[in-house]
Amino acid sequence: MHFANQPLIGSETGTLIVLKYPYPKKVEEPSIYESVRVHTAMQTGKTEIDLISSAPSLGTKEGYLTKQGKIVKNWKTRWFTLHRNELKYYKDQTSTEPIRALDLTECSAVQFDYSQEKVNCFCLVFPMRTYYLFAKTGVEADEWIKILQWKLSQIRKKRQHDSGHSTFG
Repeated sequence: MHFANQPLIGSETGTLIVLKYPYPKKVEEPSIYESVRVHTAMQTGKTEIDLISSAPSLGTKEGYLTKQGKIVKNWKTRWFTLHRNELKYYKDQTSTEPIRALDLTECSAVQFDYSQEKVNCFCLVFPMRTYYLFAKTGVEADEWIKILQWKLSQIRKKRQHDSGHSTFG
């Protein structure tokens, strides 16, 4: 599903590869993508962030995060998917209907959070609610924060661009 929607991956040469025949969902994701991206960054003298920002279609992510409930404040593990400007979460990876879809254009900040007595915790700040999430590892939390912050920076750039180019009919 991911590669059907986002068929671009980076290669060791720095070239973007378009996947025409995505593999079945049951196949385990190879961990090589991370090392390839970093390796490519080293070869081209660019940072990993440069590579991600030069290929916005790579700005998707999915995985399990544990989220704090709104009212009861208990923690539940949910399957999260990030696609375009939407962060959706589901009961689990097999669910087809999201519990909620968060519109990142309404999010004002994504940052590590140290107030929750949870390790690898971060929060997303929305006008009506702050969402507290934590990942299994620091690396995973860092990946989510980086990609979400990048999304917010892209949204801000687009807003600035759009507001600077108003036309009068």
